[in-house]
Amino acid sequence: MSSVITGEAVVLELRPASFGARAVSVMIDVVAQILVIIGVILVVGQTLGGSFDPALTQALVLVLVVLVLVVVPVTVETVTRGKSLGRFVMGLRIVRDDGGSIRFRHAFIRGMLAVLEIYLLVGSLAFLVAVFNERSKRLGDLLAGTYSMHERVVAKPRTRAQLPPSLRNWIQTADVAQLPDPLTRRISQFIGQAARLTPGARATLAVDLATEARTFVFPGPPPGTLPEDFLNAVVSERRDRDYNRMMKQRERTARVAKHLHRLPFSS
Repeated sequence: MSSVITGEAVVLELRPASFGARAVSVMIDVVAQILVIIGVILVVGQTLGGSFDPALTQALVLVLVVLVLVVVPVTVETVTRGKSLGRFVMGLRIVRDDGGSIRFRHAFIRGMLAVLEIYLLVGSLAFLVAVFNERSKRLGDLLAGTYSMHERVVAKPRTRAQLPPSLRNWIQTADVAQLPDPLTRRISQFIGQAARLTPGARATLAVDLATEARTFVFPGPPPGTLPEDFLNAVVSERRDRDYNRMMKQRERTARVAKHLHRLPFSS
């Protein structure tokens, strides 16, 4: 998984495409392009009955090759913001290094270099470059500032904080409003990832977070409370209180809107 921080300080978790997935998508595109070229040549040849002279035939073939190998892929990539037939099949998309959608400039650079990397050198240059970088970029991606990412990523269910029954009476009277939002997010992330941590790291991190959170929660938890139970109780109660407050605010807004839209205010 690759983390990208946008200009708004939002962390995006993007999964770069593997070399194998990129190779299969390129093979699908190449086969489709070759079939299109062969099909057009056969149709034109049968339609005109071979009436073109060799020089004109070569010129038409060259135009067709440039159209199919460069113009069409660049156009499709620009319009679809990084898609192609092979990437559609494999669930991939070309994006900028910052996670944004590509533009014509990116697609043009990639398309022009693809002629060298994939067709003239039979993919050898693309293979060598992709092997030695973590996002499996080819030369066109390095120069354009792009890479291929997976779009079809199965979202794993996150573990939500659950209120331990033994702390129910205490947490209902505890003040958790002073708990800073950044610390609350860190605790929530810990709870969601706790099952994947080693026992030692899990216990150490739970103690550190609980020690930090205790300074913002009044009164403190009952003696003997486990750090992880304390964290689950605080986060679950904070979540429930925020949800109830937002629902009450929505109800008040709905009542006010209902009064405002009554006659004589409504038209």
